[in-house]
Amino acid sequence: MTWGWTGVRGTWAGPAAAASIAEMAKLNVNWTAIAFAAVQDTPQSTEIPYWSEPTVSDEEIRWAIREAKRHGIKVCLKPVVNVGNGTWRAHIGFFDQDTPGEPRWGEWFASYGKFIAYYAAIAEEEGCEMFCIGCEMVQTDKREQEWRDLIALVRTLYSGPITYNCDKYQEERVGWWDAVDIISSSGYYPIDQFEEQLDRIEAGIAKWNKPFFFMEAGCPSRDGSAAKPNDWSLPGAPSEIEQERYYEAMFAACAQRDWMLGYMLWDWPAQLYDAKDAARNDDYCMYGKRSAAVIRAYYAKGQGQPVS
Repeated sequence: MTWGWTGVRGTWAGPAAAASIAEMAKLNVNWTAIAFAAVQDTPQSTEIPYWSEPTVSDEEIRWAIREAKRHGIKVCLKPVVNVGNGTWRAHIGFFDQDTPGEPRWGEWFASYGKFIAYYAAIAEEEGCEMFCIGCEMVQTDKREQEWRDLIALVRTLYSGPITYNCDKYQEERVGWWDAVDIISSSGYYPIDQFEEQLDRIEAGIAKWNKPFFFMEAGCPSRDGSAAKPNDWSLPGAPSEIEQERYYEAMFAACAQRDWMLGYMLWDWPAQLYDAKDAARNDDYCMYGKRSAAVIRAYYAKGQGQPVS
């Protein structure tokens, strides 16, 4: 399960956050991606001020790691960059060739590298079992050498397995999977396309001989969302059944693929809504909803285990 998104400084480490992790553990979750963001101003900004608000503090991050471990849950630390003007991070990008007077890839990767390296050191100090170096950075994926250099830097700071969370439909388009330990992607695929997409993913990653799992996957509890699970703004009435159907279909399809090793489901916030309001909540969180029972039962069978 992905926990804590979107973490805002001051919202982690209190009683509500502790209760959230305890409730998450009841679903037989054995891994969590503790996810938080630093914010650059625009897609062409070259500074990522991870040390300032709204990014959660180091103390909050360390608390979340330790609290998850206290419940027997393994941790993948997942620092993510967002864009302050609302542009999706997949559109962060610069000219392919450096141009005088324009922001450059090298400048951005220098800042991004400091950001990732900072939290890689924390992941090592806190004994995180996995570290994620990026999420859905589609326009950056082609910058192979910069990613290889960053991974080499991370390996001097963090001794555990490293993954990169590519976006949906991008699994076969990343050319540097050999540099990471585990391949992962955002599996927001339409409910009626899992067989087709799993066939494509299997063929696309076979040559790398690496473990694979969905670093993100999920569906809002909202009418129509099963057909477009990545759209968190899709109009529709709240529907627990829609979300339940989606998880049943995804688990059934993925269980037939022995190379598909698990999920970090999206998502479980640090501040939960009241359980009595679950039927009116139309977001991704499963707390108090019908899909929670589906997940609890599936995970109880030992499914959804990315690495041992």
